[in-house]
Amino acid sequence: MVSLALYYPEGHQRHYFPGHPERPERVEALKEGLEEIGIWEECLQVTPLPVNPELLSAVHDPDYLRLLEWTSQRGGMLDPDTYVTKDSWQLALNAAGGAVALVDQVWDRVVEAGFALTRPPGHHATRDRGMGFCLINNVAVAAEYLLKEKGARRLAIVDLDLHHGNGTQEIFWERSDVSYISIHQAPFYPGSGALSDVGAGVGENCTLNLPIPAFSGDQAYLTLLEEVILPYLDHKEPDFLLISFGFDIHWRDPLGSMQVSAGAIYQVIESLGDWSREHCSGRIAVVLEGGYDLEAGKACGQAVGAALTDQPWSDILGSSPEIEGDSWRETLQGALNSLG
Repeated sequence: MVSLALYYPEGHQRHYFPGHPERPERVEALKEGLEEIGIWEECLQVTPLPVNPELLSAVHDPDYLRLLEWTSQRGGMLDPDTYVTKDSWQLALNAAGGAVALVDQVWDRVVEAGFALTRPPGHHATRDRGMGFCLINNVAVAAEYLLKEKGARRLAIVDLDLHHGNGTQEIFWERSDVSYISIHQAPFYPGSGALSDVGAGVGENCTLNLPIPAFSGDQAYLTLLEEVILPYLDHKEPDFLLISFGFDIHWRDPLGSMQVSAGAIYQVIESLGDWSREHCSGRIAVVLEGGYDLEAGKACGQAVGAALTDQPWSDILGSSPEIEGDSWRETLQGALNSLG
């Protein structure tokens, strides 16, 4: 079995706005990093699967999809942060279809794991609105595909972007077949993701938010993973782990202050990979979200690729020069109290 499937968004350079942090160089830096450590050439490269309208409409309101296509035909802004070009509609469909193709291969065990360099990103896209640089919610579309087409019963989405994935949370808020878990900087954009936000209706207690302050660093992520997230996954018993990963948690990133190292990211993915092999036949896929420093992105991409393929790897960027705070322990204690 091939160790890793990769999705690279061909033509993504046509989704571009001068001076915007969500730029094509982000993905090219990841590609370069994976080439440097010999992973790129050894992987199965997947091409996007067509995403049928019924699948898209299970995630996004058809009126929003029509608006997105219409706006893309003209170019412009969906909101002050989120741009589209005349190619963005098709490229967004490609990104969602790439995530679908990737999880399809992982589910069928053609490959052991997957890494989708999805661009445009997706986790802020709500059912009826694109925002926060995001157009179509790629990880949500991939999740719906697994549930509707592949026979998955329960899934878990672990969101490790700097920002809370408000779109993904909203889409699955009242669902019990998808557990949404997020560590994110707070207070920060988009202002959602409180510890008390746990889902509603049949989806109550299927959302787990771990908001932590700036400068929390490596120890916060590694501790929250081991003491909260992995036991939570044990309880939820998902058939597949989907990881929404934004490398804007890295200490070099210009948009955030989380101060996490690529070395810690390697450990996080290694632990989640180990969990998936123990509990869901090794079914795990990483879907790219944010990350805006090119050198950090390169290192983080290498960390993910190496961890998913069980290869040793050294973090040349090292740890943050800032001292890690410990206020995140309040969130740890609150989560442990609420989960019993």
